[in-house]
Parts: sequence; C-alpha cells; structure tokens
Amino acid sequence: MHDIRQIRETPEAFDAALARRGLEPLSSSLLALDEARRRAITGAETALAERNAASKQVGAAKAGGDEAEFERLRALVAAKKEEIARLEEESRTADAALRDALMEIPNLPDADVPDGADEDDNVEVKRWGDVPTFDFAPKEHFDIAGVKPGMEFDTAARMSGARFVFLRGAVARIHRALAQFMLDTHVDDNGLEEVNPPVLVRDEAMYGTDKLPKFGEESFLTREGHWLISTSEIPLTYSVAGEVVEETSLPRRMTAHSLCFRSEAGSAGRDTAGMLRQHQFEKVEMVSITHPDESRAELDRMTALAENILERLGLAYRTVVLCTGDMGFGARRTHDIEVWLPGQDTFREISSCSTTGDFQARRMNARFKPSGGGKPAFVHTLNGSGLAVGRCLIAVLENGQRADGSVDLPEVLHPYLGGKTRLTAEGALA
Repeated sequence: MHDIRQIRETPEAFDAALARRGLEPLSSSLLALDEARRRAITGAETALAERNAASKQVGAAKAGGDEAEFERLRALVAAKKEEIARLEEESRTADAALRDALMEIPNLPDADVPDGADEDDNVEVKRWGDVPTFDFAPKEHFDIAGVKPGMEFDTAARMSGARFVFLRGAVARIHRALAQFMLDTHVDDNGLEEVNPPVLVRDEAMYGTDKLPKFGEESFLTREGHWLISTSEIPLTYSVAGEVVEETSLPRRMTAHSLCFRSEAGSAGRDTAGMLRQHQFEKVEMVSITHPDESRAELDRMTALAENILERLGLAYRTVVLCTGDMGFGARRTHDIEVWLPGQDTFREISSCSTTGDFQARRMNARFKPSGGGKPAFVHTLNGSGLAVGRCLIAVLENGQRADGSVDLPEVLHPYLGGKTRLTAEGALA
C-alpha cells in the first residue's frame, strides 16, 4: 500500500510512476479523499474542544442562577455531541474510501526497471548452460514413454476435474526428490530457516500480502472463510505482521515447501496440456524480511539462490528483468528465471523473485526498531520461487529424455532416489 503523505508531497512523481505501468493519474482523486478525511478529523477535533469548553461553563451558569445561559450551553453541548458523531462518521467513511482506493493501486516500479508493455519488452540479463541437442524430436513431458505410467491426467480429472494430475510410482518419487533437494539446499547451504506454514489463511493475511482485493478471483475460498494459499509467500511474509522487530534480527530468511492452489481465472485455453499450469501444485518458496537499505542486494542474492538450484540440476536457463508492463501487482522489481523445455522448444518461467519494498509491510504494519534509536520504520519484504517443483519436474524429464523413452536423471537427485540414476522406458527407477 502507498503512503498518502508521500503522494501528498510529490503527486507528480506518483502519477509519473503510475504512467510507467500504463495507468492514468490518480493523485487528484486520492488527495480529494485525503482532504475530506483530514477536514472531517479537524472539524471533529474543533467541535470536541468547543463541547468541552461549553461543558465547563454549564456548571458555572447553573451555580450563578443564569437559567437562560444554562439552557443555551446545555443545548450547545448536545449539538456539538451530534456534530462530533457526524464528523467522526464522515472521517471513518473517508478513511475507509481512501484505504480501499490505495489497496487497488499497484506498487511503483524502481527507477531502473525497464519500461515496456508486456513480456516482449523484458530484458535478458543472464543465460546459463547449453541448450541440449537431440538426434530425435524431443517430446513434451506427458508424451515421454517412461513418464506416462506415472502421470495420470484422466484419473485426476475423474475425481477433481481439469488442471489436476495424479502422480504415482517413480514419477511421484522424482517429484518428491526434487522438493527435498531444493529444501535441503536452501536450509543446509543457503542458511534459510525452514518453515512448515498453514495453507489456509484468513482475509487479513491475504490483504496484508497484496493478494486481496485484487486477486480474489484467482484464489480458492472455503465455506468457512479461509483462503487456500496460492504460494507460501503469504504465510511466510505475514508471519511478521503487526510486529516491531529489532534491526539486528534482519534479514530474516525463510523457506517452505507447500501445496499451492490457484483458480487460474482468465487462463482458459492456456497450457491445458500436461502439468505446466495446474490448480494444485507444489513450490519451494523463499521469503526475506530486510532492512530497506539491503533489499536490492537481497533480491540479487535470492535470484542467485534460485539460479543455483537449476545449475546443480544441469538445466539451461535464462534470467530476465521484467518490464513495467509485465510486473506483478505488488512488485517493485522482478527477476524471472526461465528454464529450457525441449518439448516446447522454448524457455518457460520456473521462478519469479521480487522485492516489494515497503508495499506489503505498510499493509500489514510490519516494522523494525533502529539500533541507533529513532522511530520504527517499515521493513522491506521479498519473495521468490526456489523453485516451482512441478515445472522443475517437467524440465528434468524433458531435458533428460532419450530416444527409447527413458530419462537420465540429474546426479544431485541420485541420493534422494536410493542411488537410482534413470527412469526406464517402462516407468521404473533403475
């Protein structure tokens, strides 16, 4: 959420930043709401002072026997009481309207984020690994002979509908091995704290992490009023909501492997084949809570950790900086990592690492106490996939496929698979 005081001080800069996202100027309408709110607050404070003054005079008028003055003052006190109630209600209404308006406005891009309209304007900043070559036409993951016995879409459709998958046997074990490898790497090598968070959260957590009100249609809501998380970014980030942490405790770096759920509203017809875009999937997420001065360096660090997972798996990838038109709602700057998928003959997103600045922290009132004294300030929050497990499974299967339908598996996974090194064409580990 944005700071109305900053908008008040630099409205032109605020509108200019929104224009980079393709939005119309909004400062005038926001400042009108702000002025109505402040006017009502000032009016209520003035009326309260007048009521208090009149209240003090009521007793003196009564004691002095001035019945007319007594009645006038008593009527004035009653009128001021009604005026205060009316102005306080106007203040609450204007404050709610301003907050609702601010909640709908996306984060402002960093100055060095490239301008652009969509993904075609993203800027590639890194490429790693050699795109594999095959002496046969590589298949998509769901068409590889060794994968078919362990990846059942019809079974999942009978019980859950479209965009679900039923993994079994060796493929399910490879999927689990990938998640375990990622989690172990982030905890043992990268120093992140492992967390096992709830996957059901309340409205407050969704609002605090900028998923509501903007993305309500993209999430699943239970009859009891809980939301199924679309990413464990939500509970990890919200874990510091309402807190004032010590500056010396920053950065806080967390990771979690969780189920994630998305309705995929608006994605009809996109990536319907295979398990690239599912209603239910798994991710190993990274979240950092940092000092404002460290958030950009933390973004680069987080991006490098996600890249390293792909490098250890031997998967070719490229990293791009998203342009203003392709960034997510809450992001100030985003680095997308795209892995090579031979079956599609293209790079596809497998991780998105973003800094939100104080955008989320302001919504959930998460602050830190400066070591040198002074007022608490908002922390900065960052999140990134480290990685999307299902998409990583796709990449491992497609890049390791062989002409006979078998799949060679990355060496780092062998210890997690009981020493097995390949998926046979019949769908077994060997």
